[in-house]
Formats: sequence, C-alpha cells, structure tokens
Amino acid sequence: MHKVELKEIGLDIGLAFARHFYKTDYLHYGYWTNGLTVEPSNVFQAQENYANFLLEHFPERATSVLDVGCGSGKFAEMMLNAGYQVDCVSPSPNLTKHVRERLGERSEIFECRFEELSTNKRYDLIVCSESFQYLLLEKAMEQTFTLLNNKGHLLICDFFQRNVSGKSPVSGGHKIERFLKYMQSQPFTQITDKDITKETSPSLDIMRDLIQEVIFPTWNSVAYYMTSNYPKISWLFSFVFRKKIAQAHRKYFSGGTSGEQFAHFKTYRLFLYQKNN
Repeated sequence: MHKVELKEIGLDIGLAFARHFYKTDYLHYGYWTNGLTVEPSNVFQAQENYANFLLEHFPERATSVLDVGCGSGKFAEMMLNAGYQVDCVSPSPNLTKHVRERLGERSEIFECRFEELSTNKRYDLIVCSESFQYLLLEKAMEQTFTLLNNKGHLLICDFFQRNVSGKSPVSGGHKIERFLKYMQSQPFTQITDKDITKETSPSLDIMRDLIQEVIFPTWNSVAYYMTSNYPKISWLFSFVFRKKIAQAHRKYFSGGTSGEQFAHFKTYRLFLYQKNN
C-alpha cells in the first residue's frame, strides 16, 4: 500500500482552503505588485500575476513543456491555452485526480516522483514552480539533463534557505549557497536570476491571518470540546502527538508565519538555465 506523506495531505487541504476562501485553484504564492492591496480578495489576482510572470520568462522557441509538480493543473491549463504542448508530473494521487479532471486528454500526466520518471519524450523546457524544494538536487539535475532537448531550458521559481541564524517558521527549500555552487559544476548555463522575495512574501501575511482568524479558533474549540467530553482520549491524543502539536503551535499558531519572517529566512528566486551541448 502506498504510504501517504503528510505534505500530500497538506496540499490537498490547501487546495480545498484556496477554493473556498480565495476562489482559486492555484497552489503557489502570489506575486504582489505595487498597488495591489494585500487582502484575501486579491489572492487570485496575485496568483495570476505569478503565473503571467512565469510565462514572461519562458525562452523563445520553446514549444514542449514538462510541468514538474503541477499542483491542481491550473498553470498547466494556462500553458496549454497559450499554445504550448504540456505534460505534467504529479506525485500526489490526491492532486492527480484534480489534474486529470481539468486537463483530460490534453496532457500526459506522469503519476510519480520526477526523479523516477521514465519516458522517451524530450522537452524544450522543464518548469519547477514551487516544486524544486521537494526534489533531490543531484538526482533531479541528472534527470533534467536527460529529459531536455539540446539547448533546452530549466526554469525554477521557488524559495531557498538563506544562511542566517535562527529557525524559520516556514520549512523547506534548498540552501541557496549550496545550490548556486552545485549548479556551477553542472552542464548548464545560467540565463536569469531574479529575486522576487519582496513580491511573494506578502502571501505569508495572508496565510497568517487565515490561521489566526479561522484555523486557530477552530482548533481551540475542538480541543475544548474533546477535553470537556472525552478527557481520556484527549489526553492520549495530546500525549502521542505532543511533538507534532508543539511544532504546529510554533510554526503556525504563534503568529510567526509572516511575510517579514519569511523574507528574513528565505530568498524567493526565479532561475532560468540552458542546457549545454
């Protein structure tokens, strides 16, 4: 039986929240331009800005695209509508069903990890939009080199860890210094490096407000009900999952998940690399 990872469940829950509260199927951060007020009603527009920002940095003459970690398939649908030939990598069974419903037969969907993908197809462009942080760096780059056509491109848009002291409330991301050093030794030429931390970090303020105003009060109400009516079960649950509960309080309920904290610990970058012959 396939072992379900917590991040898979988190992405599926995230999609449900995004659809209900923000009327969006995107699972990536927003790109908050000057003049766009940071409030829930503008989340979809910020995410549309992000998607358009990615498209603007697609290399010329690229026609075939592999979308690695395609989320709900919303951005893949945008690429298809823009005239690109798009295939998707979707390692989460829960999300894959949404992708298949959205894209139908327009795209081949590989339900596996990128590092394990086996196909004879080759692509002009491989896109990792907030999925690169989940990949094993060395294996992912070997796979990328294999799956790209000659002079093909790799576009990464994701956050990385800064070399600063302290513990970030937002986990994930490769260490930026290690990544840059590693890429210097790879058969790729860097074309673009854009820092968009300022434009993406307000998304964490939106997340913080949702947690503080909706999720945390709900959590407290459920905990109060369970403690009052089922004290033994409540105590057992709290004891068994005490580390996870403490982690949730530190990461989410403390209010530390903010744009300012994110920008201190992370750097959000768009990289475009071209494969060398």
